[in-house]
Amino acid sequence: MNPQESIDRLFRDLRTGAAGLTDREAARRMLVFGPNELVKRAGREWPGQVVRQFTHPLALLLWLAATLAGVNGAPELALAIVFVIVINAAFAFLQERHAVRAVEALAAYLPAHAAAIRDGRATPIEARQLVPGDVIHLREGDRVSADARLLTGSVEVDLSTLTGESVPTLISANANATVGPLIAAPDIVFSGTTVVGGDADGVVFATGMHTELGRVAALSQTVSITESPLEHQVKRVAWLIAAVAVTMGVAFIPLGTLLAGLSLDDSTSFAIGLLVANVPEGLLPTITLALAVGVSELARRGALVKRISAVETLGSTSVICTDKTGTLTMNRMRTVKMWTPGVVVDFAGPLPTIAAGSQPARAARVLAGCCTVEMNTEGTLDENADPTESALLRAALVVDPDVTVGVRSPAARFYFDPSLRRMSIVADLGGALLVYTKGAPEEVLARSAFIAGPDGNDLTLDGAERDRIADLIREWSGEGLRLLAIADRTLDVLDGSTLTRDAVERDLTFLGIAAMVDPPRPEVTDAVARCHSAGIRIVVITGDHGLTASRIAKDIGIGRDGLRVITGTELDAMSEAALDQLLATDQELVFARSSPEAKLRITDALRFTDHVVAMTGDGVNDAPALRRSDIGIAMGRSGTDVAREAATMVLTDDNFATIVTAVEAGRRVYDNVRKFIVYIFAHATPEVVPILLYALSGGQIPLPLTVMQILAIDLGTETLPALALGREAPEPDLMQRAPRPRGRNIVDSTLLFRSWVLLGGVSAALVLAAFFATLVRGGWSMGADVSSGPLHHTWQLATTMTFLGIVSCQIGTAFAARTERASLRQIGVTTNRLLLWGIAFEILFAAAVVLVAPLQRAFGTVTPSWDQVVWLLPFPIVVWGCDEFWRWTRRRRNRVGSGTGEST
Repeated sequence: MNPQESIDRLFRDLRTGAAGLTDREAARRMLVFGPNELVKRAGREWPGQVVRQFTHPLALLLWLAATLAGVNGAPELALAIVFVIVINAAFAFLQERHAVRAVEALAAYLPAHAAAIRDGRATPIEARQLVPGDVIHLREGDRVSADARLLTGSVEVDLSTLTGESVPTLISANANATVGPLIAAPDIVFSGTTVVGGDADGVVFATGMHTELGRVAALSQTVSITESPLEHQVKRVAWLIAAVAVTMGVAFIPLGTLLAGLSLDDSTSFAIGLLVANVPEGLLPTITLALAVGVSELARRGALVKRISAVETLGSTSVICTDKTGTLTMNRMRTVKMWTPGVVVDFAGPLPTIAAGSQPARAARVLAGCCTVEMNTEGTLDENADPTESALLRAALVVDPDVTVGVRSPAARFYFDPSLRRMSIVADLGGALLVYTKGAPEEVLARSAFIAGPDGNDLTLDGAERDRIADLIREWSGEGLRLLAIADRTLDVLDGSTLTRDAVERDLTFLGIAAMVDPPRPEVTDAVARCHSAGIRIVVITGDHGLTASRIAKDIGIGRDGLRVITGTELDAMSEAALDQLLATDQELVFARSSPEAKLRITDALRFTDHVVAMTGDGVNDAPALRRSDIGIAMGRSGTDVAREAATMVLTDDNFATIVTAVEAGRRVYDNVRKFIVYIFAHATPEVVPILLYALSGGQIPLPLTVMQILAIDLGTETLPALALGREAPEPDLMQRAPRPRGRNIVDSTLLFRSWVLLGGVSAALVLAAFFATLVRGGWSMGADVSSGPLHHTWQLATTMTFLGIVSCQIGTAFAARTERASLRQIGVTTNRLLLWGIAFEILFAAAVVLVAPLQRAFGTVTPSWDQVVWLLPFPIVVWGCDEFWRWTRRRRNRVGSGTGEST
């Protein structure tokens, strides 16, 4: 089969026709040719992921500790540490794979689609279901999913995927090229390219790996997972911890030997203990899990995040740049009235008598002819059609039920241009060419030289009439109506070479204005209020009239402190400095009659002023702004394939409220990461301080905690509560805080003070009190030998109490870490059931370590008496209470500083 042969021969070879295939025939061909998708040929990724888990800084720190233990003649300890490394790496690897699979699975929610003609009618199908012989329909914004020869129409295609050429290429069914390389054929479109303009039908001749793209390279379809700023910051903290731990350990070997009088073996054991005590083993896998949970939660709420790293970025969003139609509004257009020079048609009331050839009938002919909506075979409108086009066509059919929908074989077609804000079609009516034009009223009015008269004649459009129409535009736009002007023109020449856009769309006859209403989404008002309380600024960028956009914006609460409207002309006249100055203020803005290129300029200006920008878009020309913004948000329903590919997040419901939900989820993830960092870091102090006492006393104070017991805490009792904190519900004031600045460190001085000094310091004091009380009760005195004799059991009991004391303090720390600002009473003690289960496991594990004989021998513990266990019961309350008091003082200080009340 030669795809460049004549159409008839190609149809014969493919055993198809212009009407396409039947569903049954397509199913049979699917069995022969397989799904239309590229085979992934990339090598296995999991070995590299495993290596990363064994070589991150915290793992390297443990490898050093294991090596020291082996050299120091403690093979059991070395094996235990290696076991910790393996378990931690396996857990982190599984979490990372789970996160990768979760992100990859999102692709199933948004498969590439194609409009194929099956059983004689246009049917949207998944692109992977295309087979050779299918006839597909291509239009602006579509991604070409298979190699196809055009049958009708023409399209402009971005071939950069295959050729690297950035300038779009015109592909036309009328080219009829039969020679030359296939890639240069002027009537063939290729899989992986993008339609940036036009409308055409084509017959598929190659799918999957048989396409030109498949021959060039087997491209992977998996989502690449990039390191987020959060993960980068935490890795930096891990290196800092490693540096501190190594410095402390290495420094204390000579200090312990020379100054404290310890043996080299004891000093080395001390260094190993410091290394192990400083390692927060669960930190990295817990962060990965928290981000993966955020992705899954957003997917359930209608926001599909394509990169796991974007969840954290969402939480720092400070400006949301949003379109109006479909995002703030319902996108359910309804034409409510239509003005013509002599008659105003009110579709909500009784229609006036409309004669054939009258001004309304003439306007209806243009609305029906200059239309992208097609009627189904049953005579009904396509449910998936553009809402604006559908609303206009319905109005035309009401005015004239016999009007002809669409133009068959037009002499020329000029698609809607977002910059020009108008579209036209040239109909060949048997010897005469008639231009149908519709678009923004200002644009159409500026291109009009005549106005329709009452008797079918055209009158000169003078200045007074222009002023009257301009007043009507302002009046109706002020009512929140979306307006579209209608015009036509008869061409006297039939020479197709003169049918350029500029030549056609001039000297038009102004026919009227259609007014449509698109009500705001009911949930948007509350979402806007939540944005304001969260310190998030909203900027509306729309192609609509400024009065229409500002009316909708004010109705839903945007611009409560003043709303400024900037037109496209005003924006074009602004210098970069003036735009930066405008966007540097806190005032909310509406950019009206804006082109998609304006979105890119606004994005750059906002990012230049250090804002974190979330930008919505749905068209082909929105792709650069979506890529440039911090969070590009595409519409899942109305968006083009190009926009969805360029975006970081896709809204399946096209709803502004979902953006706010995503921002809240991002803030929640960031908060929860800080919470379990506090929880993990807080236990370093009670693990390190006892070992420091042992070293600084020169062995006069026995070792309060063994390295094996430290491993039992870090691996056994700490991990599950930390994971549970990653699932903590948002705090009550989460969306009342200002956005965090770009680049703010996840670990700051406040977090370190709270974890290491407050929670860690209180825990260390309680633990040491239990340790010394047990020693003194057993008859120990300063410097007594505990390595043998009766005091050895006392020392084992004391270390057991230290171990249990840290576990007991962990419970208080877990409840304290659940909130960074609010009180525990506000969020509820039992609201995080996963944490309760984690604490239950922690208690059972600790009990097993001190009660089960094999575990006692492994971890060097003994069974305490019941009265000693009672000593531990107040520990969680004391730890939590001190932190609760500290948070209360912070809330009180903030309340006094702001002069507002706050519930405690």
